[in-house]
Amino acid sequence: MITPDELVFGLDIGTRNVVGSVGYKEDKVFHVIAHSVKMHETRAMLDGQIHDIGRVGNTIRFIKEDLESQLGQQLSDVCIAAAGRVLKTVTTTVEHKFAEETIVTGEDIHTLDLLGIEQAQQVLAEENDTKYKFYCVGYSVVHYYLNDEMFTNLEGHKADTIAEDIIVTFLPEDVVDGLYSAVNLAGLEVVNLTLEPIAAINVAIPENFRMLNIALVDVGAGTSDISITKDGSIIAYGMIPHAGDELTELIVQQYLVDFNTAEEMKLASTFDETVEFKDIMGISHIIPSEEIWELTAPTVEKITSEVAEKIRELNGNKSVSAAFVVGGGGKIHGFTESLAEYLELPKERVALRGEEVLQAVKFEQESVKKDPLLVTPIGICLNYYDQKNNFIMVHFNGDRMKLYDNGHLTLVDAALNAGFPNEDLFPKRGKEINFTLNGKPRLIRGEAGESAVIRFNGKIVSINTPLEPNSYISITPSTAGEDATCTIEMLEEYNKDTIAFYVNKKLVSCPRLVEVNGEIQLPSYQIQDGDVIETRNYYTVGQLAEFMDLILDKNYDILVNNRVTDEDEPVYENFEVEWMVDEHPVFDTAAEESKETGADAEKAEAGVSADMEAAEPGKTAGTDAEKQNVPETDAVSKTDQEKADTAEAEGDGAEPAAPLFPTDLSVIVNGRPVLLQGKPVYVFVDVFEHIKFDLNAGNGRPIVTKINGVDARFTQQLHSGDRIEIYWKEN
Repeated sequence: MITPDELVFGLDIGTRNVVGSVGYKEDKVFHVIAHSVKMHETRAMLDGQIHDIGRVGNTIRFIKEDLESQLGQQLSDVCIAAAGRVLKTVTTTVEHKFAEETIVTGEDIHTLDLLGIEQAQQVLAEENDTKYKFYCVGYSVVHYYLNDEMFTNLEGHKADTIAEDIIVTFLPEDVVDGLYSAVNLAGLEVVNLTLEPIAAINVAIPENFRMLNIALVDVGAGTSDISITKDGSIIAYGMIPHAGDELTELIVQQYLVDFNTAEEMKLASTFDETVEFKDIMGISHIIPSEEIWELTAPTVEKITSEVAEKIRELNGNKSVSAAFVVGGGGKIHGFTESLAEYLELPKERVALRGEEVLQAVKFEQESVKKDPLLVTPIGICLNYYDQKNNFIMVHFNGDRMKLYDNGHLTLVDAALNAGFPNEDLFPKRGKEINFTLNGKPRLIRGEAGESAVIRFNGKIVSINTPLEPNSYISITPSTAGEDATCTIEMLEEYNKDTIAFYVNKKLVSCPRLVEVNGEIQLPSYQIQDGDVIETRNYYTVGQLAEFMDLILDKNYDILVNNRVTDEDEPVYENFEVEWMVDEHPVFDTAAEESKETGADAEKAEAGVSADMEAAEPGKTAGTDAEKQNVPETDAVSKTDQEKADTAEAEGDGAEPAAPLFPTDLSVIVNGRPVLLQGKPVYVFVDVFEHIKFDLNAGNGRPIVTKINGVDARFTQQLHSGDRIEIYWKEN
């Protein structure tokens, strides 16, 4: 027993007729249990578009009530099809990549279809040069691809990537709105909307025929709709705004009859040898059918030539293997023969399809004759089972909008159709930093922002929440996180902030050397996008001298680990360097030990640069007087102690002898006492190991370093009680 819920009501709202069928599908057979046809009383539709919504609504109401009387029950839901001269189609290819190999589900395929529709909408928006706003009214998948290989069905297969070629069809908003309004006036709700060519082809060309390159031409009153099949799929849709009404108009003008009478004459000429009619003067006539054929022949040729041209355009500029013709307009004498001629096909390969394509359709009413006119309404019913869809209305961020409902709509579909930016739906990361570190690319991501806040009828929900008609949706855009930041010292490769060497037997600590874009940078340097960074675990002799603000004396050898080398020699951690500089000689001679002071011995052991030349055995080292071209006799007339006393008195800045063992040193840093421990000699950079100072807080400002009110060098030796200042210079 068939319940009312199992019945499908299909309505073909044509330019000349409205055809309604009610039935159900059982196995592979569709049973029609009620059928009704009514011609429009006036020309309320032109070229497939409703011009008088009220009159079309009345015709639909008549069909509804007639069917209800046949069934003995009320009808509330209806399936319809759309057509029109401004039909637009977009063919596009879309793919979806999985994060890892995945078993494809039906939901994945649905997502792929939605991506295809969205992409087609974008293409149409870019190409649309009309005043019309278009809505999707149907789509057909031409081919599926599994990992770049063509597949018939993707579901259940493992894939990294799935893709499809899809044809998406669009009609203007006013065409769709007109259909819905007329149906609503008749007391019906649309539960499924399809395209007339899609409905027709589902009946006229079964799937087992679609391996062939076949054209289906549905000749109505206002438009001729065209579909093309090949390789098992529907590959194209199209239409031309010429059809049966143009033939009827000729008859109106030639024989002075009203439009309905002319329509009856046209149909009669396809079945009878003569045609009887009464003109507007009330005079009765009988004419041979051939007379009407001769009258309409030029127009038939014009229509068929344009149909053939459109078929070639849709089929890659070539003819098809065969063509099927359905619809009332195709019955006119000579139509199929003329179309065959323009397609350059044998006449038998262009045929009017009727009863033979309705083999899987059973009419319970014996009075109903199988006819090409029934192909489209039966196809509308069958499409309900294959692709249930409709339009629903929702309110999105205050605006009312219409959505094509395929039965799987979610909030994300509403957002996409409203043009809501996809990036505003999901958390956005701050700007990332791309740079090169030691020859390898590195990426530091920005912080993630907050997700969009989605409200559905006042409640916070997820973006995948199913849509409901007349819902209220509001979306607060997602936010972006903080941009990525990173300093050199934050890098794993920069695992130690200082590197130490022994220079003239004195321990010298230096900042670890890092080159950014070929220039030395401090550890606090903020890495920028595109930077090329090289970390160094060594200094060259030249770099070390430059850092210590020293000028090497070219007249003397440079020793690294007791080996003579040059300024380009790398110096690694704990390497020993001996050199002579212009201001301070570094090599102490084996001077005679002084029992009085022992100063020279202490200086030799500490390796302090004292600007002394190597002297002959038995003589003291050279003095500053020698550098000033003072006679040697005068230069050596003073004892070493006297020279030290003189230097101290003159304030020449000479460093005292370095101790041999670790000592403690107390200094004042930014007004607070700091005790330095663990080294025999301390330089300015050692202070950073004993205080908290954020080297990342500069924000591009230079650091100020002072000792006792005077600008300090990083390698300047410290003394007990030194007052040290370290701060960021204000801009």
